[in-house]
Formats: sequence, C-alpha cells, structure tokens
Amino acid sequence: MESTASVQEARQSIREEVRKLCQNFPDRYWQDVDKHEKYPQEFVDALTESGYLAALIPEEYGGAGLGITEASIILEEINRSGGNSAVCHAQMYTMGTLLRHGSEDQKRRYLPAIAQGKLRLQAFAVTEPNAGSETTRIETRAVRKGDRYIVNGQKIFISRARYSDLMLLLARTTPYEELKDKTQGLSVFLVDMREVKKGLDIQPLDIMVNHHTTTVFFEDMEVPVENRIGEEGKGFRYIIDGWNAERILVASESIGDGRWFVDRASKYATNRVVFGRPIGMNQGIQFPIAKAYAHVEAADLMRFAAASKFDRGEKCGSEANMAKLLASEAAWEAADVCMSTYGGYGFARDYDIERKFRETRLLVAAPVSNNMVLAFLGQNVLGMPKSY
Repeated sequence: MESTASVQEARQSIREEVRKLCQNFPDRYWQDVDKHEKYPQEFVDALTESGYLAALIPEEYGGAGLGITEASIILEEINRSGGNSAVCHAQMYTMGTLLRHGSEDQKRRYLPAIAQGKLRLQAFAVTEPNAGSETTRIETRAVRKGDRYIVNGQKIFISRARYSDLMLLLARTTPYEELKDKTQGLSVFLVDMREVKKGLDIQPLDIMVNHHTTTVFFEDMEVPVENRIGEEGKGFRYIIDGWNAERILVASESIGDGRWFVDRASKYATNRVVFGRPIGMNQGIQFPIAKAYAHVEAADLMRFAAASKFDRGEKCGSEANMAKLLASEAAWEAADVCMSTYGGYGFARDYDIERKFRETRLLVAAPVSNNMVLAFLGQNVLGMPKSY
C-alpha cells in the first residue's frame, strides 16, 4: 500500500502536468472555440495523448487505471486553467456503466480503442422531452426482434452526439404500464453510431453554452443484441450506479471554476484603481470575494470526502450529492462576485468572464438539478416524506 505522502505527491504531479498541458490552450483558444461554436479537437487530442482522458480505464485495457479522486483533479485543473472540461467528463463517467456491467467481450472490444483515442464515447442519451428528471418515465422504445433491437423515440439535451463514435443509450424494453416496479423495464445499449445504417437523426440545439447539444431522433434504428449492456430491464440501476461518479466529477469542475473566478476577481480588485485607490480596499468588493473563496474551499473538502469513499468502494450517495450541490453553488457565487468586481468589463468577451459565467451557471441545473439533490437528501438521508 502506498504511503499517504507518495499518494499526495502523485496527485500533485497530476495537477502540475495538467496545468502545463492547459498552458497550450490559453483564454484566446477557448474564446475562439466558444465564439465560433467549434469542437475543441486540438485540446481533446492533447488530453488523449497525455493519457488523462483514459484516466478511469483500467491498465489492462490500456488506460491509466486511476481513481475517481485523480479524475476529479484532472477536471478541476482544466476548469481552473480557464478551459471547459465538458468535452472530457462524459467519457469519464459513462465509462463506469461499461466497466461495471459490460461483458468482457464488450470491454475488450471498446475500451482499448477508447483509451487510444481511436473511439470516442462522448454521448450519453437519457433525457427526454416528456420525462425530464423523471427517468423512469422515458418513452423511447427498444423492441427485440431476433438478434436486434428496433429503437424508436427521441432524446433531448444530448451533448456532443455529433462528435462521438459511441452513444450510451437508455431505452424502454417493457411498457411502463406493464410494470409493478417502475425502476424495471429499462435497458442500456452501447450504440456504435459508425455502424448505424439508418434511423438516427441528430439535430443541433441552440443553447447558451458551447456543449454541442443536440436532439436525437430514432426511427426504426437497429442495435445488435450483443450491444446491450447487462441484463434486459436492469438499465435504470446500471445508470444510477454511475451517478455518484458523475456528481463527484461535476463538483470538481465547479471547484475549478470557483477558484478561477476567485483568482481573477482578487487580482482585478488589487490592480484596478478607481478614485485613487484599488477597488479591493473597499470591503464591499473584498468581503464577497473572500466569502466566495471560503465556500469554494469548504465544497472542496466535501468533494474529497465523497471521492475517497467512492475509491474505497463505500456508499457515498449523500457525500457525492452534497459535493455537487455545494460546489456548484459556491462556483456560481464566485462567478457572480467576479462579474460584479469587473463591472462593465465583465461583459466584454476579451476578459473571458462572461464565457465562464455562462458555463458555470449550467452546473447548478445539470446534469442534475440542485432541487433534485435536496429532494434526495431530504428523503434518503434525513428520512422525511418524499416531496415529489
């Protein structure tokens, strides 16, 4: 077993290496990507080549074999450097469904190629227009016919589907009205979009952040039975099994954003002179920045508490959800404070504040609304009646 000191040194090394990599992608790179709604292919290539995009893939399949703690550090540092790790996080947390519930053949078929960057697993197709957060009510159907499933339906808010080779798809295999246990009857499929001949239509969705978000339509799309992950009808459990990892990784992105905003705000407040004195001398400017800093650092402790439990294989639902809640709200507080500190300049694209401001706001609402996090804590941790 590694000593605590050696583990900390290894994690610090990851921080420093990711920071160094991100120096090649300064503000102007991300401004250009955002302004022209481009996919940051150069950044994704660099992260793949470094091995960090394959952080959670076990070494036997060609990955780095790191834990969720290390993966969270990677995403934190990308955002803290001014980047947008959204192009990385989905591949990291969707990996768990394949790792924990996929067959050995599926792992051998896909994971080494993903680790090498030959395959991209960026699309996670769960959300639907008529279901929203009520995942058990999704309507997209997958009907088995021999060695194939025929898929019909629609997904919405699916990011990067046009830049992915593989899509993790949750679809209904048993009609809702036929179920006693409403968490049953859903199945997970790994769709190889390169092999889909017909019935898959991906349409761009114009939203306020550059996540290449789409609406996906399925019309008699065929998926081989061999691409179903695990047992038929057990897919909902497989998906929620990965939600703790998702919460932790999103928390780490928020912490990176929060630290970026605090750094920018405190430096600007120190250097910006109005009425003959730095604006940071004014408590109305200084105190909100300091308060946001304290909240970000507190959220960071919960992130590591959740990640440590996850890596030890312990139950961490409450910690993972609290980490996501606290980190996203602390980051949004820091974003608002930073915007106020910069004043009118905060709205100018050259300063990059408004871009990160938009990106950070998303994490309060997605990939899970903080109201749903509070509902989880109220019901499952505090034992109060179900509120919805």
